[in-house]
Amino acid sequence: MGASTILNWFGTALPFGVLLVLFAETGILLGIVLPGDTLLITAGLWAADTHGHHPHPNIVLLVVCAAVGALAGAQLGYVLGRRVGAPLFARPDSRLFKRHYVERAEDIFERYGEGKAVVLARFVPGVRTLMNPLAGILEMPARRFTFWQVTGGLVWTVGVTLAAYGVGQSVHNLDHYLIPIAVAVAVISVIPVVIELRRSSRTRAGAPAQPAETESV
Repeated sequence: MGASTILNWFGTALPFGVLLVLFAETGILLGIVLPGDTLLITAGLWAADTHGHHPHPNIVLLVVCAAVGALAGAQLGYVLGRRVGAPLFARPDSRLFKRHYVERAEDIFERYGEGKAVVLARFVPGVRTLMNPLAGILEMPARRFTFWQVTGGLVWTVGVTLAAYGVGQSVHNLDHYLIPIAVAVAVISVIPVVIELRRSSRTRAGAPAQPAETESV
């Protein structure tokens, strides 16, 4: 389902629609099929386009609603993971649940540590949904999770939405360029993640091998 279709459903209540969709995407496993990134980009572009044939949300309200939905959803996902998440992560593939998303989330968690993993996951579709319950399952301290998920959530929602809004303000006849602009903003939004992944990979590659520790009996 496309972001434009979802946003058109909500009409003038578009900011609250974004809140609900991001809450579902980051807090409920079924939300893994929802297009969080393209939703933020499209909504930000529409907020800048006062002449388009689509809803024209207030950018301040849009950013606030996006942040509230993403932050509240992530916190719910963490709580669900801590209480009932382990059986869900052990299930096989289905139409809505893919094991490779779980494996990617676990890999990011193990490679980069708790805080960095929670922030980076915000920019990776699929992993964004699963990282929050995974943090709960692995018993990441609640205060630490809350700090990092709020940090990552604000960078993601505010950054992507305002980037799209800024691009939209500088482009005329926005409807003709909506798809390429959305793709460009999406690519730009993941550049910090790519840089961090490359930097971490180089750091690990250059680190000397650690001697194996003797396991105490």
